[in-house]
Amino acid sequence: MFEYKVVPAPVKGVKAKGVKTPEARFALGVEQAINALAAEGWEYQRSDMLPSTERVGLTGSETHWRTLLVFRRAVAEVAAPPAPVTPARVEPVLTAAAVSSAVPEGDGVAEADDVPAKEPQFEEGNEETRPA
Repeated sequence: MFEYKVVPAPVKGVKAKGVKTPEARFALGVEQAINALAAEGWEYQRSDMLPSTERVGLTGSETHWRTLLVFRRAVAEVAAPPAPVTPARVEPVLTAAAVSSAVPEGDGVAEADDVPAKEPQFEEGNEETRPA
């Protein structure tokens, strides 16, 4: 994953010893701008010309074309938090004494009663207590 930085390109050349022509001065200014950001870890990608609409006077507007330098650098991936550590399941250890006391007496089958279950009785309320 990358993050990007866009800066305006220099519009004037830079005076330096041995650089005489306006083209060479302008190239030196662009070179210094690129090298300054490269020292911070930014990688030069490209330059773009994009329109910029600006106000002129009270009601007017003009479109100016701006040259921009595009840089990028890698962003450290944020690692997902580690999964919570769950302890291994501990099985209970049964001793012979515990097993014999835990087993119910008889054949283990419950006997059903012959008495049928009572049906619930519902009373009808008056209209004031009924939901609408």
